[in-house]
Amino acid sequence: MSLGGAFVLRAHNTADPKAVFNLKYAPHLGMFKAHAGEDPIAQLNFMADQGFRAFEDNGMAGRTVALQEKMAETMRARNLEMGVFVAHKIYWTEPNLASGDLQKREEFLGDIRKAIDVAKRVDAKWMTVVPGHLDLRLSMGYQTANVVESLKQAAALLEPHGLTMVLEPLNFRNHPGMFLYGSPQAYEICKAVDSPSCKILFDIYHQQIQEGNLIPNMEACWDEIAYVQIGDNPGRNEPTTGEINYRNVFKFIHGKGFAGVLGMEHGNSREGKAGEQAVIDAYKEVDAFLKP
Repeated sequence: MSLGGAFVLRAHNTADPKAVFNLKYAPHLGMFKAHAGEDPIAQLNFMADQGFRAFEDNGMAGRTVALQEKMAETMRARNLEMGVFVAHKIYWTEPNLASGDLQKREEFLGDIRKAIDVAKRVDAKWMTVVPGHLDLRLSMGYQTANVVESLKQAAALLEPHGLTMVLEPLNFRNHPGMFLYGSPQAYEICKAVDSPSCKILFDIYHQQIQEGNLIPNMEACWDEIAYVQIGDNPGRNEPTTGEINYRNVFKFIHGKGFAGVLGMEHGNSREGKAGEQAVIDAYKEVDAFLKP
């Protein structure tokens, strides 16, 4: 414990203020382990030293309480804002929320209750929710009603704590058969739930594959977007490695005055320290076009 605390203080003094990005890009554990090693605390300090101002961790809910608390302590010391973590068990191959099954709904709500404790522990504002697989035995209208009802009940749990679940539409290529597949559908559901605790996670990688037309689609559902995730296509790696014009996409997001987190939910196109530096350089390149 004392070694980790000392490392926080030393790293805090070596951060380069010129390296701070205009948007809150959020790396994840493992992205910079060639530089920082396996220790999560050392990785967080490395992220902060590179000028990143946020961090996300899909697996945070599964980490020990002691590690959650130590990571939160480090993020506070280094001014890293906590992004999303996955709030519940995701059903990839069988229906859960779409089915209307009351046991599956209660399981989901139980996970949300536990996620509230995690969020408070690590200073998180957002948590990822994926409604799961389609129920092919029911028409889409019934499935949508079932999902909306589950999300309304979850929102009622989250609202008193000022927390927000963000619904993530996924693409059909990587995740065939999922209920939530596009931004218009997510927008419709958020309007039906009608809660500040139920918003959209717009994953640029997924939506480039699923629907394209990125900036107009973001514009159309902007009032329900609370969180953004990043990944170029093809490959799901850092910006500048694929077909997405991230200079213009980030210019649009920045121009909207977006103060939230943009999760770097992608891989590194190259291995080792050189690959990690390429990720950092790619974000510097696309961020340089944004006005402070």
